[in-house]
Amino acid sequence: MDHSPLRPAARLHEIDLLRIIAAVSVVAYHYLFSGYAGGLSPLHFPDAGLVARYGYLGVDLFFTISGFVVLLSAWERSPRSFVISRAVRLYPAYWVAVTLTTIVSIGLSQGRFPVSIPQYLANLTMFNSLPNIENVDVVYWTLWAELRFYVMILILTWIGITRRRVTNFLWIWLAATFVFQTGLLPQATDLVLNTQFSHYFIAGMALCLIYRYDVTREALLIVAICLGNAIYRAIGFADRVGLRYGTEIDRTAVVATIVAIFAIMMAIALKLTIRLGRPWFAVLGALTYPLYLVHAHIGFIIFERLGDRFGRILLVTLTTAAMFGVAAALHYWVEQPLAPRLKRLLDRVLPGAARRATRAART
Repeated sequence: MDHSPLRPAARLHEIDLLRIIAAVSVVAYHYLFSGYAGGLSPLHFPDAGLVARYGYLGVDLFFTISGFVVLLSAWERSPRSFVISRAVRLYPAYWVAVTLTTIVSIGLSQGRFPVSIPQYLANLTMFNSLPNIENVDVVYWTLWAELRFYVMILILTWIGITRRRVTNFLWIWLAATFVFQTGLLPQATDLVLNTQFSHYFIAGMALCLIYRYDVTREALLIVAICLGNAIYRAIGFADRVGLRYGTEIDRTAVVATIVAIFAIMMAIALKLTIRLGRPWFAVLGALTYPLYLVHAHIGFIIFERLGDRFGRILLVTLTTAAMFGVAAALHYWVEQPLAPRLKRLLDRVLPGAARRATRAART
């Protein structure tokens, strides 16, 4: 039986701050390390790259935040309402970002980032990974991981979200993750289980339970197990990153970063960070999704075309500022005006209780 939830704060501005940190970390990783190391950028930052190479862990932070925030937002939603909310959140900026990246890639990359029409159209669905169609931009792989997580939340909305049901669901997902890692489940099951990153989503959801209700030994145990598996999987992932780029990713730094992610998220779940939040964090936090979508390939193309005309520090600074400008344009000129229109459209076309009630009222 569920206990009454504690009253949550109106908005977690500290999570907006974490989104900013995660997004800037990923941008730094691409611009200061992986772009050059992967042969996609002519700009080399040997000193800054020693730190920026760990920026890919910003994605791990994003996934943990998603587990926390998406479950919190899905509470008391119907499956239909949840699907609409996610579509409205993801697609408007994404459609424009994919189109802009495609145009710039075809027009200015000199064949470096080829994009075909079928590839572009498949990417617009965000489900292009199902038929193994390449992403228009390398960073879009995380969206496929997010979509698979949304399927898990969708299942919960069908079941009915309660504290006990979520807890049981987390144990089942966590157990299935470990069984998969032993090799006892077929590879196809990972399409749903998402085992490379499931521990972050599961931990975020358990932390959401702590935030919404209170601390329990069961929730803490789930978080602790997820932390252990996150460290285990992250070490292997770091080794693969090092091999890919012919360098060393320090395991201690990776472990310390993951522990810090879990510790900070736990502090938020325990409501220890409320005083640190500032309303203006939400302004920059709103730009993180469009910034993530547009910065990578377009940035690499700018570096390639203008790398011999500007100093590398100036060029990266100007490009980063430009990407923030594009992100702001996407947020204010695309997301804000299109999101309510898309919601109204989906409310009309998707079957569900709201439509049935409307029709009943008219008869």
